Amino acid sequence: MWVKEDYAMKKTLILAVMLLSVVSSCDFVRTLAGRPTSARLEEMREERMRAEEARHQAVLDSMERAEKALAEALAAREQELLDSLTQAHGTVLNPSRLGGLYTTKLESKYYIVVGAFRNRTFAERKLTQCNEAGYTATIISFRNGLLAVSVCPSDNLEETLRTLKKLRGTEVCPEDGWILMNI
Repeated sequence: MWVKEDYAMKKTLILAVMLLSVVSSCDFVRTLAGRPTSARLEEMREERMRAEEARHQAVLDSMERAEKALAEALAAREQELLDSLTQAHGTVLNPSRLGGLYTTKLESKYYIVVGAFRNRTFAERKLTQCNEAGYTATIISFRNGLLAVSVCPSDNLEETLRTLKKLRGTEVCPEDGWILMNI
């Protein structure tokens, strides 16, 4: 009899453990409570991540389009200025029209040329005159032997144009001073 009770107790214990493991699982309890299971929670998390990534990519795409539009607008404005300057007395000159630069490296995009010489002594004299007037001058050498004395290097064409207009006709810059475009 004791053996039968022991066997029945073991059987009951095993059934209780099995029932408890089924009943105590989180998904079972969530299902009974009408809540999403762990698998559904994972799906929802992945959906949120995909939606967030899509929003982030949309922002990046928008910024890229805006940056491209701005670059195109700036390039168009610069070309418009260059065209108007070229039509107005050939004020802007590309170095390739003079056979290219012999000077190895120019730091800025635009330079105001206040004198161009074949004789180095004359170029150095103009350089000294510009430095004494308070401008930092540079001699730019061309492959064709021309030595250009330049002042006011800049990467902004509008600023360079304003400075050229202000300098023209002064002792530093003759009326035929021009802008060298370093490309």
